[in-house]
Amino acid sequence: MDAFFVSVEELFDPSLKGKPVVVGGRPNERGVVSAASYAARKFGVHSAMPLRTAYKLCPQAIFVDGHRERYVEYSHKVYEVLQRFSPKVDMASIDEAYLDLTGTERLHGTPLQAAHKLHQAVKETTALNCSIGISASRMVAKVASDQAKPNGILWILPGQEASFLAPLDVRKIPGVGKVTEGRLHAVGIRKVGDLAALDAAFLEQHFGKWGLALAGKSHGMDAGGWFDTEVGEGGGPKSISHEHTFMVDTAETAALDGILVRLSEMVARRLRDHDLWARTLQIKLRYSDFSTFTRSRTLDHASQVDAELAAAARDLFHKAWTGKPIRLLGVYAQSLEATEGQTSLIDEGRAEDWRRTLAAVDKIREKYGQDGIISLASGMKAAFRQRVHENPENLPGKDPKKGKLS
Repeated sequence: MDAFFVSVEELFDPSLKGKPVVVGGRPNERGVVSAASYAARKFGVHSAMPLRTAYKLCPQAIFVDGHRERYVEYSHKVYEVLQRFSPKVDMASIDEAYLDLTGTERLHGTPLQAAHKLHQAVKETTALNCSIGISASRMVAKVASDQAKPNGILWILPGQEASFLAPLDVRKIPGVGKVTEGRLHAVGIRKVGDLAALDAAFLEQHFGKWGLALAGKSHGMDAGGWFDTEVGEGGGPKSISHEHTFMVDTAETAALDGILVRLSEMVARRLRDHDLWARTLQIKLRYSDFSTFTRSRTLDHASQVDAELAAAARDLFHKAWTGKPIRLLGVYAQSLEATEGQTSLIDEGRAEDWRRTLAAVDKIREKYGQDGIISLASGMKAAFRQRVHENPENLPGKDPKKGKLS
């Protein structure tokens, strides 16, 4: 989807169309940009950039709060359109999806004809623009859709994948971020073609298993990363996390504890939604000077209980905290398991009480649509606006309560 959050906002406020728009909050706030219109991007504004930096680059931009419920609603509308074209749909994020159209030729025509039909159907149903990449591999289709933006279609014919990728910057390869890009530049690799010319053994020597994946990707293959499963078989999350950036740096113990509890509750609820248990809990803390630290702990037993995750998070924090004001806190559930694992006989009765209690609490939260309506006592005062991002819980087609397809 093209500038998805901004485009949805324009549906509700047409006066925004064609103007530099930044979604994510006010320019004087501590948050980051969730999305920027193409007009704002011309000034260097991009997602994940601090709002204050975006304002410096483009002071004439219109800054608006994100509306998560709107984006989820329209994401579901897009998903319903996609399902009319293929039963094999994989929502990669709230505004991006893969479709496997194999075997649909008699229904939709050639790949290019199918893409034009899909393009028109999305527009007619949602009034939003999208860009489509077509290829024999998802990796190349993803890159092609990016090259087709805005509002375009690009078909990479079979056998032309490597030549299409060769002149592009290595950063275009999915999974190559700033750090990897810097490492690749350090050994003289700047274009995808530079990667493709190297021996796989050289890349493995310098980059390990990721080097082998890069070798495959440079030739247009679905090698590693997000492409390990078939389309539509996505699987559950590898980790679950929530973060909070304070409007004003704080060293108040009660406030910090309260936020850790709320973040732990949010993580725990999503674990229960997916019927997953976390074996490892990690926290992130960032100080006023932007120095950032993470600490993790392997739990005695895998858990999805608010109080257990919160206790571990608070203990990790107080052992790591220097007492200096905190800018950001995050809680991460990792090493996820499909079963709870072994608890002691003494603790089993207590665990069962927690299961019944939290099941009732989750029903109340779901009924009233508010996570914070019921909370552990230490988290009651820690209310904050959840940041809108591209990977919210319960993406269309991945509602854990309805199986893989919703």
